[in-house]
Amino acid sequence: MSGIVQNNILRSSGTIAVSAAGLNWVDTIITGSTATVEAGNGYWINTTSNTCTITLPSSAESGDQIVLIDYARTWGTNKIIIDSNGLNFQGNADTYTVEYETDGQSVNIVYSDATKGWLPLEDDVTALEPSPPPTQKAIFGFGKAGSSKVATTNLVNSSGVVASDTSGVGTASDQKGAASYGSDKGIFGYGDDGSGKTNITNKVSNSGVVASNTSGVGSARFGLAACSYGSDKAIFGYGSTGGGSGKVSITNLISNSGVAATDTTGVGTARFYLTATSFGGDKGIFGFGTTGIGGSANGVTGITNIVSNQGVVASDTTGVGQARFKPSAAIYGGDKATFLYGTLNESDGVSTQNLVSNVGVVASNNTATGTARFEHAGAGYGGDKAIFGFGSAGDLSMTNLVSNTGVVASDVSGVGTGRGGLSACGFSLSA
Repeated sequence: MSGIVQNNILRSSGTIAVSAAGLNWVDTIITGSTATVEAGNGYWINTTSNTCTITLPSSAESGDQIVLIDYARTWGTNKIIIDSNGLNFQGNADTYTVEYETDGQSVNIVYSDATKGWLPLEDDVTALEPSPPPTQKAIFGFGKAGSSKVATTNLVNSSGVVASDTSGVGTASDQKGAASYGSDKGIFGYGDDGSGKTNITNKVSNSGVVASNTSGVGSARFGLAACSYGSDKAIFGYGSTGGGSGKVSITNLISNSGVAATDTTGVGTARFYLTATSFGGDKGIFGFGTTGIGGSANGVTGITNIVSNQGVVASDTTGVGQARFKPSAAIYGGDKATFLYGTLNESDGVSTQNLVSNVGVVASNNTATGTARFEHAGAGYGGDKAIFGFGSAGDLSMTNLVSNTGVVASDVSGVGTGRGGLSACGFSLSA
């Protein structure tokens, strides 16, 4: 039917919620891949044949209401995507992805104000945490070139092109961790500055500018790893507090404003020279490393530890793939990850790749293209791809791009100072 319906907002219980201003139900069933909707209306969305992007009004007043109904109970197969058209949705800018993908779902939203924007009126029906868009750019930073520690950085644009050196900011050091936080920024932390282990951090803005040192929090250490979790926070974990005998499994959480927390009691096997990456949209995984002193295969592990979307580290998962240390890892495909390269003896690299599914399952060995190496770094870029770069032995500056299906490309001639023991992370939501 068409016309003004005063009390016709569906709840999950099947009861009727009062709409004081009334609601006009549009009797034309929407079947296209796009639709523009207006406040004060209810719409039937039929996604039997395709997904549908719903564009909300570009301006709204407090109390404006829109209802969307899964007409054919097919949103679980073909979802709807809400484009908030410049306005906020649940307090998030419209660069965030808002999707509904549950069969039979109804979406009842009301505009609040410029701060929170559109809000679901019925959270028991439409509870949803929007996913931030993936990072578009990356940064390689710090490391050791020859016998010298450096603070040099190299930006990577959304097409995977590496820029020349940027003069270092912060204390020159290597064997640091790095991760994205706050959805669009990055952070380098901890490491070895040549005179001892550090716990200082350096934030990276969403335009790729590295900040000066932030006073350290937590145990100073090197050879640790870091990754994002919860879509906007990060975690540093494991490492060594003193040579080969000081291996720890402690972690330090990083808030969505880049503040490092004090030590959390470690879970899993204490080790160093491991790596970490995010996966699944809001989780992370630490993997590989060594419990020995290094220089040989003694103590080298293939174990992994998953990080929940709350930053909780799980106990050891029995290793899959070639045990090794000093590999690197990065997210690709939007929700999957890959471990790549590494070493058994700090002299020769291995070409091993292990893919990680979007639920954190590590696949068996795959032989990857490119120069086998270790002490390199990896990060996501371009929304759904990854890049690995630099490394030892020989202070390499080459890079290898990874497609959104996890395929490693051949070497790209290096840009910037060749070095090993560096770190990398993603930043920026803008291409």
